[in-house]
Amino acid sequence: MVDDSSPDGTARLVKELQAKFAGQLFIEERKGKLGLGTAYIHGFKWALANGYQFIFEIDADCSHNPADLPKLYDACKYRGADLAIGSRYIKGGGVVNWPKNRIVLSKGASLYTWMITWLPVKDPTAGFMCYKKEVLETINLDKIPFVGYAFQIAMKFTAWKLGFKLIEIPIVFKDRVYGMSKMNKDIVKEGILGVLKLRWESWFTNYRKGVRNAENGTTVVKTISSNEMLAESK
Repeated sequence: MVDDSSPDGTARLVKELQAKFAGQLFIEERKGKLGLGTAYIHGFKWALANGYQFIFEIDADCSHNPADLPKLYDACKYRGADLAIGSRYIKGGGVVNWPKNRIVLSKGASLYTWMITWLPVKDPTAGFMCYKKEVLETINLDKIPFVGYAFQIAMKFTAWKLGFKLIEIPIVFKDRVYGMSKMNKDIVKEGILGVLKLRWESWFTNYRKGVRNAENGTTVVKTISSNEMLAESK
């Protein structure tokens, strides 16, 4: 866990639990609010430095169900995904208790992202993911400049452009019971302009540094429905 001097006592609770989960629960504390995107990058770099093969990203407010973690892991471990995305907007996925305006904003952002970037992912702002370490080792994390939802889009877009295989797995997202959303006008603005920046810079960037699909040398993006997952498990 990466904590930016959170006033809600999260760091204290994690430290109390470390004795119970020795060698399994870790905390990295930073001074001040440095942004969500930089916290992700800090966590990614820590995981790589400590030899983890699969790195997960999950909201700690229980909007993402921890019981879905094995589905993301299985997609990377057994189904060939380099990046598994917990998706709200494919068959079998959904949203619970979210205000209508947030659903409209989220789906609008997904459509906008696809129209500008052609990124073939139904839920590009999703924050519930499993990365193979090779993805994070290949992406130049220091070149991802965004701090809000544009960060999520940029990571998927860069992985896709590098030729990694992305698979979307259906999950149900629950609105948080406690706490406040970090959504604000600056984050929305960053998302709008950030997508345009990604598309513009992609015309002048050579992403494919030898990372290509082994079968035919092309990028593969696949979505798996809940019914397909059930059939595969039999």
